[in-house]
Amino acid sequence: MTTSFSETLRNATWGDHQSAESEGYLTELMNGRLSEHEYGEMVAQHYFAYVALDGVSRQLADHPVAGRFVFPELYRESALERDLTTIYGPNWRTRIAPSKATRTLVARIHQVADWPGGYIAHHYTRYLGDLSGGQFIRMELQKIYGYQKGGGVDFYIFDELASLPRFKNDYRARLDELELDEREQQRIIGEVRLAYQLNTEVLAELQHVVAAA
Repeated sequence: MTTSFSETLRNATWGDHQSAESEGYLTELMNGRLSEHEYGEMVAQHYFAYVALDGVSRQLADHPVAGRFVFPELYRESALERDLTTIYGPNWRTRIAPSKATRTLVARIHQVADWPGGYIAHHYTRYLGDLSGGQFIRMELQKIYGYQKGGGVDFYIFDELASLPRFKNDYRARLDELELDEREQQRIIGEVRLAYQLNTEVLAELQHVVAAA
């Protein structure tokens, strides 16, 4: 029986996914040990990453391959702005800056924007995670900080999607419909692993900031 590309991709990158989830910053966050502003540090880094990712999505909307993975209903910039306003107040833009690791991630997102497989790799890494483990994170953050819909954890709320499981199944089906030879499959898998590494480095840098504080 032939293994689908979505399954091959998941299996090949599962270890990288677990490494990202076990990063110390997330452990501290989920255990309720961080202040609201320390949580805001992660939201701020997400903001810069998603401005880049969603910006590339808009550029590729009409691309015959990458355009199949452009979903305006997923765009996170407005949700992150609401979250940052809730955490830091209306002058939040003066309170945040991209970390070195985030700048590296953003640069890579732009660097691979002209390669459909590269765009898909970063889109898959972020959004499938947001729609899966991200939902558990949202529920825990609501318990810890008392956030409700409207700001604080809107980043993790996807009301524009009628069904998260149905959307994820459709997304995986689109991955399986890609016409990829073995070399291109391995290239995309390699980029997903790099994307996990870069996102993990963002969290590691956040942990250093929290520890220093």
